[in-house]
Amino acid sequence: MGNATLDLFRLDGKIALVTGAAAGLGAAAAVALARAGAAVACHGNRRHADQTAGLIRSDGGDAFAVTADLSDGNAPEGLVKQVIDRFGRIDILVNNAGTIIRHPAEEYPLADWMTILQVNLTSVFQLSQLAAKDMMHRSQGGKIVNIASLLSFQGGIRVPAYAASKGGVAQLTKALANEWASKSINVNAIAPGYMRTENTRALQADEPRNRQIVARIPAGRWGEPEDLAGAVVYLASRASDYVTGAVLNVDGGWLAR
Repeated sequence: MGNATLDLFRLDGKIALVTGAAAGLGAAAAVALARAGAAVACHGNRRHADQTAGLIRSDGGDAFAVTADLSDGNAPEGLVKQVIDRFGRIDILVNNAGTIIRHPAEEYPLADWMTILQVNLTSVFQLSQLAAKDMMHRSQGGKIVNIASLLSFQGGIRVPAYAASKGGVAQLTKALANEWASKSINVNAIAPGYMRTENTRALQADEPRNRQIVARIPAGRWGEPEDLAGAVVYLASRASDYVTGAVLNVDGGWLAR
């Protein structure tokens, strides 16, 4: 006999697309969704996500790897088409792919600004729009989970494009939630704190900065990619059917400090 509450978190029969799933947060999200029962398309931006897809398959799940360069504005359409060609539909979209380039604001090259905005914000809108059209066409609803950031709320240093893009992700999440809630499409975001990933390797290696960061986190440690697993599964599942337009902080208490 199943546990009715826990069954709300099951994703059996669902199809998920996770962008930026080659490593880090995206890989952890893809594996978590698969372990909850979803079939997962694991996207790599320039790095292939074959390892993540292979891990899911070796665990008994269904997954395939797909590559698309989201700095190209034409890539989202092709990416969604490949997933639908393979799996028939998209029930869950996790917009995790992101990139960061650091320069002093007064010297920030416009080309770098445009790249960050395209990958981190515009492609999120494009993929959400494409997935939502598929969900609306089938009249079965769906779940969109965007990966925001602490810099959706804070400004950061030497990352004006990243901060602007992640602030945009939080606001886009709310805007899409307003329009699509009546179509049974939930749009939410997760704002990870300081996580051990490739994007934060420079901060981890800077010992004085590393000490400052850990000292401010009430949990007293960096987050691991797996710390996002529960939040991703929750926002992708029936357990969150009445949650939309939310930005869930998974930050060890950083923003509460």
